[in-house]
Amino acid sequence: MITHISGLLLDKKPPLLVIDVNGIGYEIHAPMSTFYQLPDTNNKITLLTHFVVREDAQLLFGFFHEQERKLFRALIKVNGVGPKLALTILSGMETEHFVQCIHAQDTTGLTNIPGVGKKTAERLIVEMRDTLSHWDMSTQPEAPQPNLIDPNQVIQDAISALVALGYKPSEAKQAISKVHL
Repeated sequence: MITHISGLLLDKKPPLLVIDVNGIGYEIHAPMSTFYQLPDTNNKITLLTHFVVREDAQLLFGFFHEQERKLFRALIKVNGVGPKLALTILSGMETEHFVQCIHAQDTTGLTNIPGVGKKTAERLIVEMRDTLSHWDMSTQPEAPQPNLIDPNQVIQDAISALVALGYKPSEAKQAISKVHL
């Protein structure tokens, strides 16, 4: 098991980032909450990881906080939820809000996440309510605000994030054009 990775951040295009560790570039899938906390490229970072081995691929997922990794691991245990949907869920909703939706049995809140329909939301609630019943969210540190230096880069990152969540590029551009920066 690979528990964490430390190295130089070479590239970041949601949902993928590349970390160089002693000359080897590791491609890591990460939720948007992690992307918002990334430094600029060519800076050293450390991420918690989860390694997934499939028949056709070996994938590495990265997280800034243990609560996110823990929730990711709980999500992929749910019938019908794979790593890609788990990443979409983490990107579409804060960990604390997701846990609240499960406790409140809020299918409407869960279906606001792209890729999560009513049946998936119901399955998440049924299969995760016992798992998440003892979660203490008070230990999760508050996420720092993203560093919004270049408005054009912010727009591109937002479009990339929406595409990563399942929106078409044209829909993402249209949605972003309605936001005042």
